[in-house]
Amino acid sequence: MAKPFKVWLVDDDPELSTMLCTYLSDHGYAVRCFETAELFVARLSIQRPDLVVLDLMLPGQDGLSLLRQLRSAQDDLPVVLLTAKGDPVDRIIGLEQGADDYLAKPFLPRELTARVEAVLRRHSQRPVGIGVEPQEPVVFGHCSLDLEARTLRCGDQGLAITSGEFSLLAAFVNNAHRPLSRQRLIEIARGPASETDARSMDVQVSRLRKLIEPDPRRPRYIQTVWGFGYVFVPDGRPAVS
Repeated sequence: MAKPFKVWLVDDDPELSTMLCTYLSDHGYAVRCFETAELFVARLSIQRPDLVVLDLMLPGQDGLSLLRQLRSAQDDLPVVLLTAKGDPVDRIIGLEQGADDYLAKPFLPRELTARVEAVLRRHSQRPVGIGVEPQEPVVFGHCSLDLEARTLRCGDQGLAITSGEFSLLAAFVNNAHRPLSRQRLIEIARGPASETDARSMDVQVSRLRKLIEPDPRRPRYIQTVWGFGYVFVPDGRPAVS
């Protein structure tokens, strides 16, 4: 019998934490709750979850700085952010710092479970819509993406890549030279039921460019198709005149 996924919740609201931990446990997850980022980090030094649900508003170290700390350490631990009042600024900043998904309070526990399931699916399996995986890594410029091993290398360096970044990059490389609208990218990389919006997709494309482009301000591989979306060009040549 497969072991349950370990989900850790970092939130200082005891009533919400109790409800969410109970709900997630009832749905088959091994859940642990933490009231502060410091308690979470201390536990992370001796054990590791499969995913963390992280509230942005925490006493002491806040959720955003904890997320930044994880990503600065090249840690690709999947993170679902909880943001207050659906603040688009918090959401965008969280995505820019490497969050895999977000959920605005208030929300139904069922919504959180759906987000957790989707992120874990992207992290542990090949992305939705991706066809047969090639035997050799996909090479573009100084980078190579191994779809089977889910690893990204640029030059001699292996780069940490989150599940969201991986699924988006995989969607691009499997549709090379094919212009994709933002909505089509969302469907391929996140699934047709995803609530990701166009602005969030732009933020995630921007973050991906910072990983793979020699100069993200002048992207060669993930090029913008103005008024439409994006196109992946492995050879870095201009896709359109």
